[in-house]
Amino acid sequence: MTPAQTTRLLPQAYRPLFAHADFRRLLPALAASDLGNGMSVVAVAWLAIEIAPPGQSGMLLGAALAAYALPGAAGALLFGRWLRRLPAGRLLVADSRIRAVLLGCVPLAWAAGVLHPVLYVALLAGSSVLHAWGNAGKYSLLARLLPPDQRLAANALVSSSVSASIVIGPALAGFLAAVISPAWLIGLDALSFAVLAVQVGRLRDASPGKDGTDGKDGKDGTGRKDGKGEAAPVEADRSAAGLQLLRRQPELLGVLALTWFFNFLYGPAEVALPLHVTDDLHAGAGLLGLYWALFGAGAVVGGLAAGALRRFPLWPVTLGIVAGWGLALVPFGLGASAPVTLACFTLGGLIYGPFTALSYTLFQERTPAAWLTTVLAARSAALLTAGPVGTALGGPLIALLGPRQVLAASGIATIVLAVAGAAVRAWGLRRVRTPSPG
Repeated sequence: MTPAQTTRLLPQAYRPLFAHADFRRLLPALAASDLGNGMSVVAVAWLAIEIAPPGQSGMLLGAALAAYALPGAAGALLFGRWLRRLPAGRLLVADSRIRAVLLGCVPLAWAAGVLHPVLYVALLAGSSVLHAWGNAGKYSLLARLLPPDQRLAANALVSSSVSASIVIGPALAGFLAAVISPAWLIGLDALSFAVLAVQVGRLRDASPGKDGTDGKDGKDGTGRKDGKGEAAPVEADRSAAGLQLLRRQPELLGVLALTWFFNFLYGPAEVALPLHVTDDLHAGAGLLGLYWALFGAGAVVGGLAAGALRRFPLWPVTLGIVAGWGLALVPFGLGASAPVTLACFTLGGLIYGPFTALSYTLFQERTPAAWLTTVLAARSAALLTAGPVGTALGGPLIALLGPRQVLAASGIATIVLAVAGAAVRAWGLRRVRTPSPG
């Protein structure tokens, strides 16, 4: 089948994306790193359980999952003075290289017999230190490669790649974990980031001479954009203005706050699920992989449905997604059987699918191009503190309540969050519509 025939099989909203050569080259590399991350969903947790001292699996599991993401928030703050000046492509390359090197050390340390829990957490933490900037660079790069009317479809396709990796990655990891150590699966994740770093470095928008440093190939030397190259690097004063812009956008701040608490409440569930599989269901990595695979399958369908539509009622959709995910977790606490909770996890993925594409598209549309990388990095930094804090709390909560009850409590709290968000939104609309006296 030729590329043209393959393109015709896609929904109409996605076909124009593949007319862009850089996007065609970028998407497979992103998919490779997504697949590596999908395997790590199981591998990071399972390796923590394997190497944990007796009776401390919950604590090490929470620490490992937090370390895999939380340092990215610190990196966004500590390195912003230097990294905000880099083009989007170079940020993505830097993040990918660090992840490739440090995650690659995990299987080497395991093979050498020196993978102490402290070393394991330290390697995971170091690998995530530029995650906020790499994530911002990825979506800023998409915004610069594509015209505005194609960004929602691109965001949906890329976020669906992440969801698809959760279909394939955990299932593959669950199968392979019966044959090889999960440490080697983390090594495959490292290899996928090495592939991404090489491929992004080959893009025209990530190449030397296209970042505004020499005034050639898309720049006139003054920081102006000619419509083809990448926008100029963000200067310090523009960075501050970008953060001020974010504070002046109530809708963006509202989405950011909702997403923060959504991710925070998800954190304990991410820790509780592996221990629910081992302690409550007395099963192995295969069942854990199946949970995440079915979640990803639902998220792929939901994410692609988002890309096929042009406009969404933002707040009703996002609040509905939050409430729907919470409902999907409640049956765990009711003692539902594994087939029932597997079906709930699939439905939860379907409901969650459009969330990421909607959120990033809103930020891309409401933020000036010169400030987009900085604003997205600030967004990522804020959100990176949410899930890891939740996962860090997951260990003590599981020790107190048990994994099944923590899953249910996370779901109920998420439903409460959706109700509170709806109430705040209704109150804000009434204030806008009510004329001031006098």
